Amino acid sequence: MSDAAQTVLPVIGLEIHVELDTATKMFCRCRNHFGDPPNTNVCPVCIGMPGVLPVMNRRAVELAMKVGMALHCRVQRFTKWDRKGYYYPDLPKNYQISQYDLPLCSDGHLDVPLPDGSTKRVRILRAHLEEDAGKNVHDNPAHTAVDLNRAGVPLLEIVSQPDMNCAAEAVAFGRIMQRIVRWLGASQANMQMGHMRFEPNINLHITRGGQTLRTPITEVKNLNSFRALENTCRYEVQRQLAEWQADNGYTWDNHPKQNRGYNDATGQTVFQRGKEEAHDYRYFPDPDLAPVRVSDDWHDRIAVSIGEMPLARRQRYVEDYALDLAQADALTQDAPTGDLLDKAVADGADARRCANLLLGRGAAIANERGCTIAEIGITSGALAELAKLTDAGEINATAAARVFDRMVDSEHSPRAIAEAEGLLAVRDASQLEAWVDQAIAANPQAVEDVRTGGKKQKKAFGFLMGQVMQKSGCAAAPADVQRLLREKLS
Repeated sequence: MSDAAQTVLPVIGLEIHVELDTATKMFCRCRNHFGDPPNTNVCPVCIGMPGVLPVMNRRAVELAMKVGMALHCRVQRFTKWDRKGYYYPDLPKNYQISQYDLPLCSDGHLDVPLPDGSTKRVRILRAHLEEDAGKNVHDNPAHTAVDLNRAGVPLLEIVSQPDMNCAAEAVAFGRIMQRIVRWLGASQANMQMGHMRFEPNINLHITRGGQTLRTPITEVKNLNSFRALENTCRYEVQRQLAEWQADNGYTWDNHPKQNRGYNDATGQTVFQRGKEEAHDYRYFPDPDLAPVRVSDDWHDRIAVSIGEMPLARRQRYVEDYALDLAQADALTQDAPTGDLLDKAVADGADARRCANLLLGRGAAIANERGCTIAEIGITSGALAELAKLTDAGEINATAAARVFDRMVDSEHSPRAIAEAEGLLAVRDASQLEAWVDQAIAANPQAVEDVRTGGKKQKKAFGFLMGQVMQKSGCAAAPADVQRLLREKLS
């Protein structure tokens, strides 16, 4: 934003906290699972009892390495664990095991697709491992309850450089990051379950008369939706600009950084406390944990496991399968759904026909069940067979949708389902002619509109087509019906 006198540039960096999808916690063998009764997944290690010793979760380290490599980060061959002072009741041992000066992954970048079709490179400062805190529950006004089931869950903190300049860029960065960690199997990234949380750092660079002033940085804590992230960034830009306009001394030289929270009901941020600096956390190496040494073999094994990334696959679908960008994007939200398409095409099915089936009834069923398309129960072989039946004209598009619905809960082949349901296309000329004659006889006005021509002709012809299909129970071949109708009405 700018006027004749000044230019205002929002500057946004993003911290993303990603809970890793491991079976157990970061430093103990307690179950890592959302939704269990409070304080049932706990042990002496994660509740901070004296004399206990943590043991590193190797799987968590590997998932963190995998994400870091996908973000073009450098994986440190030597890193260590640090204790970070933490004085809140959701981590009873009063410190958090984290990584300070030697993060596992650093110096990466991500090319973020933006809504206007362009991309923006956002640099990744670091991606380090730590343990999550528990959860303070404020349901009772008389006291705060603490659930420690989440305490000790492996958490990957991804920190960007302040390379974003508007809310739309921050949201786009968050969305593609969610897709990447899901794609890699690193996290479920379900924000309603707390698997992924955003903490934007926002300030303004205001240039006036050749001088650039900077407002103090605000970090907004624990945002758990893209809507909250977008609203927070928009609100903070306006709030900080209003603060500066009221007081030109509102700069980071004169005012400290601050932490704020987001109020979803009002769409505003509220002051929480002054922001801590690194020295406030009193970092020091954890004496109970050995450093992590990443060998070349370990590094290379993780690198090979990454495979094709979602944006590369999306581009391949556009170029090789002739899908439009929206279709390709929808089919690369998770790897297994894209795998369904690729395997069906490898079986000889038409890519666009398969995509239409997956994004039609497949997406509708997935939405009803709250799962991905790959999880509704369709195999690539069945998808390929259904696509071939449709392209061969043995069933029409309406029948294909009905067969698709039956396939979800059946082990029978698409052909067997179509036969049992009477959905295989009827190609018998006499039967088709009988249905066409019935439709013509029952709808004289539509027949007249077709024969007269004019504006009503196309709609009337489509209506008669629908009547024939209805009489046939969707078993008539549409191309044959159309041909017969044209012959009889010409």
